[in-house]
Amino acid sequence: MAPRPRSGISLIDRASGFAARKAIRSGEEAFTYSHLLNASETMAVSLLRDSTDLGDRRVAYLIPAGFEYAAVQWGIWRSGGVAVPLSIAAKEPELEHILTDAGVASVLVTEELRESIAPLCHRLGLELATVEDALRGGTESDSAEVLPLLSLDRRAMILYTSGTTSKPKGVVSTHGNIEAQITSLIQAWGWMENDRIPLFLPLHHIHGIVNVLSCALWSGAQVEAFPHFDMERILDRVETGSFTVFMAVPTIYVKLIQRLTSGEPVELERWKKGFGKMRLMISGSAALPAATHKVWTDLTGQKLLERYGMTEIGMGLSNPLVGERRPGAVGQPLPGVDLRLVGELGVVIQNEGEPGEIQIKGPAVFSEYWNLPEVTAEAFHDGWFRTGDMAVLEDGYYRILGRLSVDIIKSGGYKLSALEIEDVLRQHPLIQECAVVGVEDELWGEAVAAAVKTEGGQDLPLGALKDWAQDRLSKYNVPKLLKVVDDFPRNAMGKVMKPLVRGLFETS
Repeated sequence: MAPRPRSGISLIDRASGFAARKAIRSGEEAFTYSHLLNASETMAVSLLRDSTDLGDRRVAYLIPAGFEYAAVQWGIWRSGGVAVPLSIAAKEPELEHILTDAGVASVLVTEELRESIAPLCHRLGLELATVEDALRGGTESDSAEVLPLLSLDRRAMILYTSGTTSKPKGVVSTHGNIEAQITSLIQAWGWMENDRIPLFLPLHHIHGIVNVLSCALWSGAQVEAFPHFDMERILDRVETGSFTVFMAVPTIYVKLIQRLTSGEPVELERWKKGFGKMRLMISGSAALPAATHKVWTDLTGQKLLERYGMTEIGMGLSNPLVGERRPGAVGQPLPGVDLRLVGELGVVIQNEGEPGEIQIKGPAVFSEYWNLPEVTAEAFHDGWFRTGDMAVLEDGYYRILGRLSVDIIKSGGYKLSALEIEDVLRQHPLIQECAVVGVEDELWGEAVAAAVKTEGGQDLPLGALKDWAQDRLSKYNVPKLLKVVDDFPRNAMGKVMKPLVRGLFETS
C-alpha cells in the first residue's frame, strides 16, 4: 500500500499509526481508523472537484454523531475548507443565522436529515449534498497529488457561541488552536489508546468535538457514538464495562442520579460497579453543584473531575487527574494556559480571596470572531482574552463566581454571585433546580430573583423561602422575588439561558 498523503493536521496524520484499531462504533457497526482515513480522503476529493484547495471556503454540515460526522469533518479539513457544524436540534432561524453569517458555500447532510434543511438551502441559494452522494462522488486515486498540505495557521472551524447572553458569534479556530486544545487535555487527563468513551454530547460545541471526539481520535482510542443521550442504552453499556472515560454535563449527572436511585437494588449494584471501574469521569459546560458532586461520589465511588472552558479558549482550568478534586472548584490552569484575574479597575489581582475576571492567553485561544473585527479587538486586552467570567482563587484552586453579565448581581452596593446563592437554594427540601438572576430595581439597583423548579410542582411562597434562607444566606443574598416554573429555557448543552429567565420577572 502506498504511503498516505500528509495533511499537515496532526490529528489526521497520526491516525495511520492506529489504522487497524477501532475508531468509532455506532450501534452494531464499528469502523477502524483506516476506514476513517479512506472515507475522509474520498470526501475531500469530492469537495475539491477540479480545484487543489478550497482556500478556507466554509462548508456546513448537519450530521448526527457517528462515523459519517468524523469523516465529513476530516474531509472538509483535508480539502482546505473551514468546518461549520450545525446543531441537529436547531430551528430554521438559528440555522439561517449561521449559514448567512458564516458565508457558507455548501451544506452536507445525511439522507435522513435532508428534508429538514433542503427548503432553507433552496431559499438561500446554497448547494446541498448528501454524505452518501459525496462519498460516492469522490475517489481515492491520485489523492496524494490532489489534497493540499495545510499549515497550522489556517482556519479550521467556526463554532457559534450559545447565545445565552448575546446574539451567537462565530468563533474561528485555526488548526493550531485545535491542536493546542487537544494536546493540553491529552497531557492533563492521561488519554491512552485503550480508552473507550461514549459520545452523546452535541457535536456543534467544543465539549463534544474536542474534549471527546478529537482527544479520543488523537489517542487511538475508541468512541461509541449515540445520536442523543439514550440513558437506558448507555447504562447497559456502562454495566458491561464498555467505557473507561465518561464526560457529561451536570444535568445528565442529575438525571443519572435520579435513575440510579429509583432502580432496583440489583440494577444499582451493577451500574455502580460499571461506573466504579472507569478511570476518569468529567463534568463540564455548566457549574456542577457541590451537592451533586457528593451524591455521585457516594453512589458510585467516582469523584467527578470538574473543569472550566468555553468556545473561545477550549479548556482553561481543570481539577487534577491525580490529586484532590475539590467540589465547587475548577482547579488550576491546564498545560499551555496562562491565566490571570483582573479586578474592576483593570488591576491584576495578586492575592487569594479577591474576585476578578478570568483572562486567558495561550496557543489554544481562538483567532477571531468571524467578520467582527471590532468585537474581536474588544475581547482582548494586551493579548489576554477577556472571558467575561468572574472567579476567585482559594487555597490554590479557582472557583467560578459566574458571568459578569448575568451571574454577578449588583445589589445595594454589593456584588453578589448568583451561583453561590443557587448552591444554597438547592439545599431547600422542595427545590429541585433553580436559577438566580438580577432584576432591575429602583431601591437596590438590582434585586435578587430566583426561579425554582419544585418537587412535584409544589407551591413555595416567597415568605416561606425567606424564612428558610435567613439563617443560610446574608440578607443581601436572600431572594426578593420568586417564581415557581415547570422548567427552564435551555440551550443545546443544557445550560439555563438566564436572559430568558430574567424576562420571566420583567414581564410578570
